[in-house]
Amino acid sequence: MSRPVERVFREEYGRAVAVLVRSFGDIDLAEEAVQEAFAAALQSWPDGRPPPSPAGWIITTARNHAIDRLRRDAKRAQKHAEAELIYDVRQGEFDDRLRLIFTCCHPALARHAQVALTLRLLGGLSTPEIARALLVPEPTLAQRIVRAKSKIRDAGIPYRVPRDADLPERLSSVLAVVYLIFNEGYSASSGPGLVRDDLCAEAIRLGRLLRRLMPDEPEVTGLLALMLLAAARRPARVDEHGALVPLPEQDRGLWDRALVDEGHRLVRDCLRRNRPGPYQIQAAINAVHTDAPRARDTDWVQIVRLYDQLMAIAPAPVVELNRAVAVAELDGPDAGLRLIEGLSLQRYHVFHAVRADLLRRAGRAAEARAAYATAVELAGNEPERSFLSSRLSHLDVPSEKLEG
Repeated sequence: MSRPVERVFREEYGRAVAVLVRSFGDIDLAEEAVQEAFAAALQSWPDGRPPPSPAGWIITTARNHAIDRLRRDAKRAQKHAEAELIYDVRQGEFDDRLRLIFTCCHPALARHAQVALTLRLLGGLSTPEIARALLVPEPTLAQRIVRAKSKIRDAGIPYRVPRDADLPERLSSVLAVVYLIFNEGYSASSGPGLVRDDLCAEAIRLGRLLRRLMPDEPEVTGLLALMLLAAARRPARVDEHGALVPLPEQDRGLWDRALVDEGHRLVRDCLRRNRPGPYQIQAAINAVHTDAPRARDTDWVQIVRLYDQLMAIAPAPVVELNRAVAVAELDGPDAGLRLIEGLSLQRYHVFHAVRADLLRRAGRAAEARAAYATAVELAGNEPERSFLSSRLSHLDVPSEKLEG
């Protein structure tokens, strides 16, 4: 795929699929038609240059492909007619992508299937990318997506934002999906770049829509705050050459202060409600980080306390790993190493990167080399691999002692 077409694919795939699902009520048909449209773009766009309105071109072309398929299939034509009956009066307020998320997060689907399917349809992520993001084997992930689409089709799950009474039971899945879309954008699981700005922007846009839909739900506010505070650091996360810059070394003057301020206001709103949840606590952790004018001013005591609270209500190996990093800042690398021993994160490159850094700081160079090598092997995007490879090469410099 040419670079211009690939860029449009990344930015518009989810929107195009969502529009066609609304029009035709058939996920497989929508995906196939959009894929055909992008294949046509490779042939039709002169030198790969997109037209003035690439999204409109893709959607129109995909719709024409879909109509051609429907004309050849009487049964699908009937489904097309039935799809026009889906709407209710609330639908006009929300866009197609949000409807598609709620469809994919229907309670009839298993949680892992909800997340995988939505990442596939909304983010346009490939099966390998989603498998890496969810830390599952590719064949397992592919089966989940196929089964989820079949379940939606066979059960006649409607394409709409649910009634108010049905929103809470779907909320946790929807928030998980939006956050995973953001994470895939914030630290891409593969490719030449660290960040996929299109996915970050899409996740934040969906977060704002969700908050408008559910303004009194503090976890919705917490997720939006979390994404904004993380996105605020985007300008400082890579240098002018695209190389990764770790948090302690970032130029905090480059952070987006408008996003930081908005994120802090949302965190304060959550605190006033006093109904803590996982996303609110993670947002509070990010608020502490972004409140420190310099890395050495970070309130690690407060961060550890917040991680303790997060572990109490949403324990998970990744939370334990992040807590260990904070504890190591207070009590030293050996304390952090003790906390991560036995975590079931062997396929997660960040686990090995954290372990390598703690081993390096503890003076255990040989073990650190092995851990860095594993992290490099598992890292998906080029900036992370380059950064970890650089750390590994520095360990091979004689008599050099690296500070954390």
